[in-house]
Amino acid sequence: MSDWIRSQLAQEPERDLGSLQLAWLGDAVWELHQRLRFCKTPGRSQDLHQAVVSLVRADAQAAALEKLEPFLTDQERDYVRRGRNRAGRGPKRADAGVYGRATGFETMIGWLFLQNPTRLAQLLDRLEETDTALS
Repeated sequence: MSDWIRSQLAQEPERDLGSLQLAWLGDAVWELHQRLRFCKTPGRSQDLHQAVVSLVRADAQAAALEKLEPFLTDQERDYVRRGRNRAGRGPKRADAGVYGRATGFETMIGWLFLQNPTRLAQLLDRLEETDTALS
């Protein structure tokens, strides 16, 4: 389901984009990826929406990062760290640690989407393989 990402062309390095901008972009890329995964699933739009929401929440993003951590490069880990350090406290009801890891995940996703879409697609495929193996 990550073929749409592979078709993206890497862009010139975005020196003006900070960690939070990359996280904002990464959040959108992650949600679009999840929506595309559910597009061919029959069901009511409300049910599909709830399924996607459960996967784009901070705790789900932090869990996805945990599954990917053994496969990340040092540079990818650096972007996770940058995003995590810039995350702030997050919403009142959210766990600050989970929120920080989720922001780090989003930052890495945004950076990879711009710089190395093929690598991003590999990591997303790895997540789907892991999810299938656990089912």
